[in-house]
Amino acid sequence: MKIPQMIAAEFRRLTASPMSIVALIALMCVPVLYGGLYLWANQNPYANLNKIPAAIVVDDTGATVDGTTTNFGDEVADELIKDGSFDWHRVTTGSAASGVDNSKFDFSITFPADFSDALASASGTAPRQAKVTLTTNDANSYLASTIGTQAAEKIRASIVKKVNQQAAAQFLLGLSDIRGNLVTAVDGAGQLVAGSTTAQTGAATLADGTAQLATGTKQLNGALEQLSSGAATLRDGAAKVASGNDTLAALASDAGTKAADAAAQLPAVRQAIVDQMTAAGASTTEIDLVLSKLDPLGDKLVAGNDKVQGLVAQVNELAAGADQVASGSSQLATGASQAAAGSAQLTAGASQAASGSAQLRDGLTTLKDGTAKLQNGLKDGVAQIPDNSPALQAKQAATIADPVNLKNDSITSAGTYGAGLAPFFVALAAWIGIYALFLIVKPVSRRAITALHSPIKITLAGWLTPGLLGAIQMVGLFAVVAGALQFSIHNPLGMFGLMAVSSLTFAAIILALNVWLGSVGQFLGLVLMVLQLVTAGGTFPWQTLPGPLAALHHVLPMSYAVDGMRQLMYGGNPATAWADAGVLALWMLIALLVAAIGVTRMTHFRTLRDLRPSLIG
Repeated sequence: MKIPQMIAAEFRRLTASPMSIVALIALMCVPVLYGGLYLWANQNPYANLNKIPAAIVVDDTGATVDGTTTNFGDEVADELIKDGSFDWHRVTTGSAASGVDNSKFDFSITFPADFSDALASASGTAPRQAKVTLTTNDANSYLASTIGTQAAEKIRASIVKKVNQQAAAQFLLGLSDIRGNLVTAVDGAGQLVAGSTTAQTGAATLADGTAQLATGTKQLNGALEQLSSGAATLRDGAAKVASGNDTLAALASDAGTKAADAAAQLPAVRQAIVDQMTAAGASTTEIDLVLSKLDPLGDKLVAGNDKVQGLVAQVNELAAGADQVASGSSQLATGASQAAAGSAQLTAGASQAASGSAQLRDGLTTLKDGTAKLQNGLKDGVAQIPDNSPALQAKQAATIADPVNLKNDSITSAGTYGAGLAPFFVALAAWIGIYALFLIVKPVSRRAITALHSPIKITLAGWLTPGLLGAIQMVGLFAVVAGALQFSIHNPLGMFGLMAVSSLTFAAIILALNVWLGSVGQFLGLVLMVLQLVTAGGTFPWQTLPGPLAALHHVLPMSYAVDGMRQLMYGGNPATAWADAGVLALWMLIALLVAAIGVTRMTHFRTLRDLRPSLIG
């Protein structure tokens, strides 16, 4: 008996009666129903989020910002309703609470009364965070709550963007004002530089003048000291002259008095002489002769008296002048001493003024350099602050508020949520389809075991019967995935080929379990399916699994079936798909070898299980 004949005999047994045909057809449809319905239900759930009922509660009372009353809660609520990501309903606090509780709404978003005030507080002295309350109810749907959390995070990000954009706009406007003020400051600094330059020049001239003044005052001080010394000497000499003149005036006065007395007594003396001569009997001629000799002497005496009286007057005037000279020279000496003292003070002051003016000159030089640096620094500051137009400022504010635009540059892309799950559920459906077929397909033909002693043929016939039916199941499932659900498949032939290889591999594994363990092996096939369901990494990445389960991911065949289908369906690495197919082929060969060993045992020995078949086998 050849392999095709054994396969044909098994097919005839499976279609021997109408009920057998119905059962076969039903089991053949298991993968299509399981995989197709599940993938259909999850084809693209994110495209239908607008059907999820959600509540919005706006208790916000608004806030006044820069003289303008704003209600950020109303603005955000209007944007959410306009966006239509969910089936939003704007309701009161009580309606939202009861709606989430009785499943009318899957979740609710609440903007509290101080929402706008909190957002506006960022520019004040007491900034605080604004709060948005998300209310969920996992009794409605855990995933709906998760989606609500993601929605709330998007709302938060949108609010942050709005607030950041407004803050950035105010910042850029203030920066523009600062630039204008800096331009004015640059002009003022230029004037300051010019003024400090003029002041520096004047200070240099002042320093030179005060230096010359100091030199002159030193010379003046020396001259005044000499004048003071000379004035003192003059004062002493004048005093001596005044004293001598006073003595001379006294002698002159005495001589004048005596001369005047003599002149006054002359007529009396002449008359006495005349009288004496007359008494002596002198003749008139003799008297006249004596008088002619005496009268000229009298005239000379009178003339001399006049001169003496004139000299006395002059000597008195000289004495008075000498006194005045002595007094003046004394005052001169005193004034000269005072002038010398004042000159010394002036010299000290002039020296201090010269030192101060030199310091002023140096300070103004430093001031000039500093103001020049200030002007240059202000110019550099102005140059570094761009002179942007209001339109550009608005664009900059928008960029600052949302600086990163995430570009999804995928090497491969599933496209939709359902397409992302397809490889996992196709592989799982292939296992379930084979598992279901073994409910009616006999692993090995007892008749063939009795008639033939060829374990390999019996094993291949027992494997190919469910294997071919499994391949047909994969044809129907592929038609649903690619045709009915219209999931994009990058490599259709490779995809179907790997589906068929997976089904054949699973058939070999379940065959080996049934050959060796019978009904217990069938049960272990169910257990193995459960293990692969959680370790294949079809939903969450396998790295998130607990350690023992993560280790099984690298061993069990469904993991490689899922990975290979992803590569072929999404346009991934063909080499990886070939490697996955190689691992499946290795599992297939090992399972067939184990099954052949079991069939060999069955052809040569009879076991207790053969004599007492299982009630469910």
